[in-house]
Amino acid sequence: MTSDKKDSPIKNFFKTTYEKYKAIAKERKKEISKARKFIIVMLIVFTLIVVIGGYSSYRYIKAGLSPVDPDSSENIDITIPLGSGTSEIAAILEENGLIQNSMIYRFYVKFNNSAQFQAGDYSLSPSMTLKEITNELETGTVQEEPVFRVTVPEGNHVREIASIYQEEANIDQEAFLERVNDKEYVKSLMDRYPDLLSDQILNEDIRMPLEGYLYPATYQFYEENPSIDTIVTKMLDKSRDVLMSYADQIEESQFNMHEVITFASLVEEEARSEEDRALIASVFYNRMDQDMMLQTDPTVIYAHGEHMERLNYANYEIESPYNTYQVMGLPVGPIANFGESSLQATLNPESSPYLFFLADSEGNVHYARTYEEHQQLEDKYIHNE
Repeated sequence: MTSDKKDSPIKNFFKTTYEKYKAIAKERKKEISKARKFIIVMLIVFTLIVVIGGYSSYRYIKAGLSPVDPDSSENIDITIPLGSGTSEIAAILEENGLIQNSMIYRFYVKFNNSAQFQAGDYSLSPSMTLKEITNELETGTVQEEPVFRVTVPEGNHVREIASIYQEEANIDQEAFLERVNDKEYVKSLMDRYPDLLSDQILNEDIRMPLEGYLYPATYQFYEENPSIDTIVTKMLDKSRDVLMSYADQIEESQFNMHEVITFASLVEEEARSEEDRALIASVFYNRMDQDMMLQTDPTVIYAHGEHMERLNYANYEIESPYNTYQVMGLPVGPIANFGESSLQATLNPESSPYLFFLADSEGNVHYARTYEEHQQLEDKYIHNE
């Protein structure tokens, strides 16, 4: 009797296992091949992105460093006012078509430590390189004295500033006020100063959009009849230069730019000395920390829109987003312009335990920890006058 030879179970097991391993290995080889192709494609894409991005950045920077028009024979007259910062100078050069990009020029100046610019009148060409323009500005001299100067003090309202320019520069006060309150004009300024002017100044409760933003300083003018636009942009340029030097501190504070300016205006209106500004700022912070209203009188006066020597109880009842006896926290906007010391006090207040303060008839400020202490000071310095 005969029978077919069959493979042993062990041999079948190894044969099956081998076939499976072979199939798995084949599949893995395919996967590895696909992965390899994918990685190669991704590397190529990444390399292209880096190359294109780098080339685009290179072209952008190169354009900013190159003359606007190497073949130009045109000369453009510009004026660099005394006290102009790098930002203001770069903006003047860009606006007059002498450089491609003001931001790149500011980096160029910083990188080359070129900061000794001289005020005066210059005749520059779009064909000049950044180095040539910078050399010219560093070696130039003031070619003429300003036609006139205008000093705007700290703590002034827009209406008072308009009056000053009417007296000192023959600018019609009402025309000035109409211009700075024109919504479309203000929007154009917001586009020009995005880091300074925000939508908050167009809040329907804001009395004057540029209140607090026209910086107090002495301004020099080299033309006999400057336009209102020239005056306003000169003052906003100064505000931007001052505030941008505190940009990091403002960013780290609990307030945005508009709120910092509002806070500084309150400090400016309440204090006379740097010491008092720092302490009064601390009182405001302490009150806000305890959810107390600020209750500062200058906001009541501003809410009424007229000068008041003394306030009576009825005055405090006015319903207004500016009245800090009626609203919690800061008012809706600034109530005046402010000096740098008020800004510094706002960003770096003294540490104190005080919640109240008042000024006597001689302008001395007295501080109190409690309302009872405050009442005693009122009886001593206010009610007995």
